[in-house]
Amino acid sequence: MEQKSEKRKKPRGKARLIEGKCIACGARCQISCPVDAIEMNEKEEPVIDIEKCIGCRKCIKVCPADALEIFFTPEEKKLLEDIEASDEPDVETDEEENEDKTRLKTDIKKWNGVWVFVEQVQGKAHEVSWELLGVGRTLANDLGVELAAFVLGDSVKPLAHEAFCYGADKVYLIDHPTLKFYRTISYLKGTVDLINKFKPEIVLMGATGLGRDLAGAVATELKTGLTADCTGLTIDTRMRLLEQTRPAFGGNIMATILTETKRPQMASVRPHVMPKPEYNSGLKGELIEEPFALSEEDIPTRVLEIISTVSESAVNIAGAKILVSGGRGMLSRDNFKMLDELAEIIGGVVTGSRCAVDEGWIDHVRQVGQTGKTVRPKLYIACAISGAIQHLVGMQDSDYIIAINKDKTAPIFEVAHLGIVGDVFEIIPSLIEKLRQAGVKAVE
Repeated sequence: MEQKSEKRKKPRGKARLIEGKCIACGARCQISCPVDAIEMNEKEEPVIDIEKCIGCRKCIKVCPADALEIFFTPEEKKLLEDIEASDEPDVETDEEENEDKTRLKTDIKKWNGVWVFVEQVQGKAHEVSWELLGVGRTLANDLGVELAAFVLGDSVKPLAHEAFCYGADKVYLIDHPTLKFYRTISYLKGTVDLINKFKPEIVLMGATGLGRDLAGAVATELKTGLTADCTGLTIDTRMRLLEQTRPAFGGNIMATILTETKRPQMASVRPHVMPKPEYNSGLKGELIEEPFALSEEDIPTRVLEIISTVSESAVNIAGAKILVSGGRGMLSRDNFKMLDELAEIIGGVVTGSRCAVDEGWIDHVRQVGQTGKTVRPKLYIACAISGAIQHLVGMQDSDYIIAINKDKTAPIFEVAHLGIVGDVFEIIPSLIEKLRQAGVKAVE
């Protein structure tokens, strides 16, 4: 009987940089590498660890300058020539590729659970933390895992009980005097230490000033993906992937982003985008307290004083129950006076679209939309706003939306509960008169 010869594996080679071709595109090759074989030097050029490289060619595929290539050792070249000269089929090394995929899947399986960062200042939690525990519960249930919160600060143990009351199964706590005030270095170390030790597969943070700073630093340190300003979070239960939806290309489309080969999967969400869960004082959970090995001497910055300022920025449009909002169709700053009058009667706050802000008719702190604030009022009255995606993502979850626009095809009508097709300069004054005649007072 003729014995079959053992099939030889076709070499995959290793990636290397072609001298003088790198254009420092922003480390696309490093981000694409599934085995962390690429680091960037001071010139923002890739330095490839040959021992780690598996010749998967992913870095080559993403390079916009064709600055990377695959090279083979003399022995590999000889083996390639022998294979090509023989009758052996010319196939890629499927076995090696499968081994790589199996190893990546095995590493990913070590990560488990959904975590929410409880952002706090001087012991008071930001509302977005509890909102994220609400959506976090849905994600955890879909994955069949625990929902955990993690808290960093000084004398912040009471926040652990609060997190349990909003639905957390566990709370990881680092309570240390060095964490009394937020500083990137100290909070970065604490967060990364927790994540590396306990390995959550999903980490959610608020897209606040503090949250944006910390989330970006953590994702960079862990070399994982981060999707900012998400408006939707769901689970692909078959692949166990977090589907992170956010506006893209200037808000012209909604993109769903996946982090397939890195863990944790990280996303940030603006305040008031997600509904806040009910507070249940009877809920309990497991508290895990962790040590912190960083002293003041290790941190180059100091917080000397926190000064609260009272200004126009104190207008809290995100927390208002009624908003009267104007867009480009209001035509001038003077025309916003009718919106002020309407808002005063019904107890609302005047806001505007980006167009109104760009024209100088209203201040930026009152802007609703992707580049402004996300709001969830009980009543939102959109006056002469067409309804671009950039605006819709900031107000579409309002309890009740009334839209007034003379263009019956305006996108704002697609999210409105009540649409009025007509001239805002006729409708608003008439509405004000009717409300005054009826003796309507500001709604509490």
